[in-house]
Amino acid sequence: MASTRSSLAEVDRRRRDVLAHVVAHGEVRIDDLARHFGVSLATMHRDLDQLAERRLLRKERGRAAPFPTLTMETATRFRIAVNRPVKEALCAAVADEIRPGSTVVLDDSTTVFPLAARIARTEAVAVVTNSLGVARLFDETPGADVTLLGGRYRGEFGSCVGPDVLRALGRIRADLAVMSAVSVLGGRLFHPVRDYAEIKEAMLDCAQRSLLLADHTKFGKTATHAYGDIARYDRVVTDHATPPGELAELRRLGVRVDVLDA
Repeated sequence: MASTRSSLAEVDRRRRDVLAHVVAHGEVRIDDLARHFGVSLATMHRDLDQLAERRLLRKERGRAAPFPTLTMETATRFRIAVNRPVKEALCAAVADEIRPGSTVVLDDSTTVFPLAARIARTEAVAVVTNSLGVARLFDETPGADVTLLGGRYRGEFGSCVGPDVLRALGRIRADLAVMSAVSVLGGRLFHPVRDYAEIKEAMLDCAQRSLLLADHTKFGKTATHAYGDIARYDRVVTDHATPPGELAELRRLGVRVDVLDA
């Protein structure tokens, strides 16, 4: 049984890596993917069939191709492994912003998971989130002060949405909000799902200060619902691969931008 679990874990990890590769490189030939990952063509077809069934990518005419931005905003268990080293670096860069005794709002972005894990080792910090994944990081933290914003649960995102979440945020006053974004273009922020765009706005409204952590893959794209611009954030942290034009637009709007070598 243990060997079966190990095998399934390896398959799951490879499929996450395949998804990340397709998203990073765009349309890719299936035979090239099989060679890159050192598996048979039949195995790669099975991997891609499974990913396509979950609508995480498109499989067509001997090629695999990514969906628009929505692709990476679904299926949390796949997103959490994408660009993990960069996410770790972004979170490490803002760790000193967390003060003992403060109240911190975290959204459901997998980008902030490493920061939540750091906070879980810090006493006397109150955390407010709509993410079940973030809340579960505090399972082993004695006396953890975590407020999980309840509402309509969206399993593919692992978080809650709806008017109950918005009402709860309207009654909270936080010291800091730390979030990521699905899409940023010309300093404008976008999300493919309206409910989540509204929650991000409410999180900004309830916090005294706000930080945006976004790697380069989030820039130069749009999604269906706009929810304000980057000027609402006090600090943006990204990596060196972010397009220079996008960085220039952020700075034009007057926000502090930190670019990491990650």
